[in-house]
Amino acid sequence: IYSTAVGSVGLPVHPDSDAVRMFRLVLAEGRSLVRQRNEIEARAVELLSDHPDYQLLTTIPGIGPINALTILAEAGDLRRFRHHRQFLKFCGMDLATVQSGMFRGQSRISKYGNARLRRTFWMAGQVAVLKRTNSFRDKFERYIARDRHNAHLRRKAYTAIAAKMARTVHAVVKHGEPYRPFFEGVSPGGRTLV
Repeated sequence: IYSTAVGSVGLPVHPDSDAVRMFRLVLAEGRSLVRQRNEIEARAVELLSDHPDYQLLTTIPGIGPINALTILAEAGDLRRFRHHRQFLKFCGMDLATVQSGMFRGQSRISKYGNARLRRTFWMAGQVAVLKRTNSFRDKFERYIARDRHNAHLRRKAYTAIAAKMARTVHAVVKHGEPYRPFFEGVSPGGRTLV
């Protein structure tokens, strides 16, 4: 592969050069991080596989063992939040508006809550959007339909998906029912979906 690359598009770099050594160092660090992630994931499955909330959380698209572990570690018992708005506020995903006198600014997420949970829901939402048909992907597609290449609109869509992910996590644990991959609206049991 190296000789083909040298002859086609690659630059002739000696195998003992500093550039190749640095590349190997960065590659080894990346492999080490992947091994650590795999160990954490295996340990999470080992410790929590019998935990009912963990089992419920892993039914949600985008939430794997590490995200479920993070949610349980950071939020504790989600049933203590009587309403999903309380949980959103705990995560720092509630809306806040800056206002002074007659001036009223634009509403944005407050970010006053738990940053690890917010990041976890953001990452889980990005994974869920990439999966096949589910309510997260459907909402994302509807959100960006106006302008698919608008970076600001995509960021807002991912924020909306992260908030939806937090509401879904709260609902799944609170009601003790696994996630069912149907679209937004009313569930077969008559409950309004998030």
